[in-house]
Amino acid sequence: MLLLFFLPLFTALVSGYIYKQTTDEIGQLAGVVAGLSLIISLISAPWEIQLLLLLAVLFVTPKLLWENNHKY
Repeated sequence: MLLLFFLPLFTALVSGYIYKQTTDEIGQLAGVVAGLSLIISLISAPWEIQLLLLLAVLFVTPKLLWENNHKY
């Protein structure tokens, strides 16, 4: 299993940190870089990790929707 998908993931984490810490234009650029890097990382991840993420989303989403519907 190639672990090269960690490079854009690490870039996304660092860019996201910079985005949260700054309010200048460089922060906005870092936010865009973080979003693109995260998408590239998810696309290039092995299918096993993609499947685990999909299962996590499928199990967590109904619980969050249930809590949100009973709040109002």
